[in-house]
Amino acid sequence: MEETHIMPDRTPPATGPAAPPAPAVPPTPPIPLSALLAREDLALRQIAGPPAAGVSVHSAHTSEMSDPYPYILGGELLLTAGVHIPEAAGSGTYFDAYVSRVVEAGGAALGFGLAPVHDTVPRALVAACETYDLPLLEVPPQTTFSGVARAVWQLMAQARLAELRRVTEAQQSLAAAAARPDPVPSVLRQLAQRVGGRAVLYGPEGAEIAAAGRTPDEAALAALTDLVHVLTTRTSTTTATDTVAGTHLAVYALGTGQGFLLGVASPQRDPGDHTIASVAAVLLSLLTGEHQSGTGAARSSALVRLLLGTPPEEVAPLLGATDHWLIVHAAPQAGGAPDPVAASALGTALGSPLVDTAGDVVRVLLPAGHTPTAPPGWTLGVSAPAGPAALAEADTQASRALSRARATRTPVVHHNPRPTLTDLVPPAEAASHARALLAPLTPPLPETLRTWLSLHGSWDRTAVALSVHRNTVRQRIARCAALLGADLDDPDVRMELWFALRQA
Repeated sequence: MEETHIMPDRTPPATGPAAPPAPAVPPTPPIPLSALLAREDLALRQIAGPPAAGVSVHSAHTSEMSDPYPYILGGELLLTAGVHIPEAAGSGTYFDAYVSRVVEAGGAALGFGLAPVHDTVPRALVAACETYDLPLLEVPPQTTFSGVARAVWQLMAQARLAELRRVTEAQQSLAAAAARPDPVPSVLRQLAQRVGGRAVLYGPEGAEIAAAGRTPDEAALAALTDLVHVLTTRTSTTTATDTVAGTHLAVYALGTGQGFLLGVASPQRDPGDHTIASVAAVLLSLLTGEHQSGTGAARSSALVRLLLGTPPEEVAPLLGATDHWLIVHAAPQAGGAPDPVAASALGTALGSPLVDTAGDVVRVLLPAGHTPTAPPGWTLGVSAPAGPAALAEADTQASRALSRARATRTPVVHHNPRPTLTDLVPPAEAASHARALLAPLTPPLPETLRTWLSLHGSWDRTAVALSVHRNTVRQRIARCAALLGADLDDPDVRMELWFALRQA
């Protein structure tokens, strides 16, 4: 979901000189300075500045420059042994100028190493750090700067792993909530719990439909309402964010085309919160989409009647103008089984809430007329348009198209619906002939033969399509030839077998 930061202006324009732009911190998970001070092996000691618990560190950087500003990205623990300090610095303005430049560059804290240059931290440096609210750490002689930097990266790696686990657990809990009998309130409750704040679902006119979690103060609540108004009046904007009185606010436009919005207010904004809220937005998009309309209700009714045994022909009128469908089979290019959240996101990308996950394949039902394109990381097989009575055949078409897409490494393969010679033979006679001809073959031989023939006898591409070794393909095809007593190099034999396999 593309994010656009919009912060409504509630302050008068500045009358003085423009303030310098805030330094951009690196996109890495920060760690609290207090975690670094807690490392007994480093023996660091804070001697000036605000409490370490409220300070975040993004990296560690060593510099002996008298003006480190050009070399700081922002968020660093700047380490120095004081080599750059002139002899008369204590009686002048050197330390004030030095510390002010570090703060202006966005440095998070300053670490001063004892020995070999200085035995103690200069008092003027301590005073300057107090003046500019810059945390100052004393680094003992036995602790190397490289050891401090390594500790920072170790703590950051631990923080990243913890954040990944948190996001994964949140995705799973949100998917489970979406499957409950009361899915919308359940998803909102889970989201509010995961971000430690409040989650609100707004209708197309900006009215609150459902909410969960702690209510923020009046100022934050008013600001959240302002963001909702921004998104309801700017249809091209998908996300708006703001921070008011220490409360982080975000509003997401749900991808339903019906104007639903998700608002989130939290006392803090951790790195994974945007990902968690985006997953909730995808799920709520599905839950508040087509199923809330008359068309969605009719389709739900059709599905219920099919489950209760009503013939497809009688259910078809409930589907309205959309009486023909496409079936899409999709598989992740990286392999493995897709999780429910990924499957739901795929359905959203293709424009349908009708999604089913079976093994390593996701099946999506689309109204005819759509032209599916493969989202990044997916491979698709698409059936020909089919009415309700022919959906089973269309499902088979999509499965075969996906096998071909995988084998040829093509993002999307469509079934070719043009008339063939098989249309000249009555279906019952064709099926009887196929059963008799293929009777000697037992699974997985028929599927291997069908795939091998569809790929013009390519051992390698058949192996890719079936996810087996090419020698396994050779052995199976040889077994087919022996059981059928046929020469599989004969094009007439291949044609007859292909005809039979199409009917099987």
